[in-house]
Amino acid sequence: MTKIFILTTLLFLIKSCQAFAQSADSLRSRIQQIVSDKNAVVGVSISTSDGKDIISLNTERQYPLQSVFKFHIALAVLAQIDKGKFSSDQKIEIQKKDLLPDLWSPLREENPNGGSFSVSKLIEYAVSLSDNVGCDALLRLIGGPKVVDDYFKKNNIRDISIKINEEKMQANWDLMFQNWTTPKAANETLAKFYQNKKKLLSPKSYDFIWSVMRETKTGVNRLKGQLPKGTIVAHKTGSSGTNKAGLTAAVNDIGIVFLPNGSYFFISVFVTNSKENEETNEKIIANIAKATFDYFTTQSK
Repeated sequence: MTKIFILTTLLFLIKSCQAFAQSADSLRSRIQQIVSDKNAVVGVSISTSDGKDIISLNTERQYPLQSVFKFHIALAVLAQIDKGKFSSDQKIEIQKKDLLPDLWSPLREENPNGGSFSVSKLIEYAVSLSDNVGCDALLRLIGGPKVVDDYFKKNNIRDISIKINEEKMQANWDLMFQNWTTPKAANETLAKFYQNKKKLLSPKSYDFIWSVMRETKTGVNRLKGQLPKGTIVAHKTGSSGTNKAGLTAAVNDIGIVFLPNGSYFFISVFVTNSKENEETNEKIIANIAKATFDYFTTQSK
C-alpha cells in the first residue's frame, strides 16, 4: 500500500512538473511572438518568487543599464549606512554648480539654488524619480562608481559593470556601454536583495528601499503599462534616448510584480539596438509583463 502511495505521488509530481514546463513553453512562445517583428534586440529574464529562472531570452548579451543602475547605487549606499559609515539622516550639500542643466533632475527644478538634503531623500530622488543630480551626489558620497561595482562583485553578482556616473554617461553616447548588466544578473540582484536571505540589508534599509521602489514614478507605460489597476510593482527604469541615426540603445525596466494572491515574480526586460519609436519600445516591455502576469495568475488557480 505504501509503495503504491509513493508511486502515485511521484507520478503526480512528474505530471505537475511536465504541465508547468509546458505552460512555461507557452509563455516563452508568447514572448517570442511579441518581439519577433520588432527591429530591436530584447533581453528578458523572468523568475519565480523562489528565484527559479523560467524564461531567458537573449540573456547572454550585455545591456546598457542607464538609470537602472540607480537601484544598484542605492543598495550600495544602504549597505554602507548599515555598517555605520554614515546615516540616512546625514545632510549632503548640493551646490548650484552641481545642478548641471543637461541632466534630468526634478531636484534641480524644485531647488534651483541647490540645498541640503538627507541621504534618504537623495535615494528617493534618484530611484523613484530617476534624478541624475541626486544619483551623482550619492556616488560622490560613497567614493564613486568603483565602490558600487566592487560591492556587487563581493556579493557574487558578476555580470554587472558600473564604471561611470550620470554626468559622464549623458555627455557621451559611447560611454554608456561601460555601465552594463545582463537580464539574469538584474533578476539575481532583485531576488537576492528582496529575499535578503544573507541579510545584505538591515530591516530598516530593506523596508526603505522596497518602499522607494514601489513609489517609482517613471516608466508608467513599461512593466505597469498593461497590468490591472492597483497592481503593485517595485521597479526601476532606464532610458538612453535616441541618437541621430535613429537608434535607441536602452529602454529598460526591472522589478518585482505582485500578484492578486500575494505571490510575486521577478522580471527584467532590456530593449537595445532599437529602430522602433519610444511608444513601441515601451509597449514591448508592457506586453511581456502582461503575458507574464497572466501566466502566473493562471498558475495560481
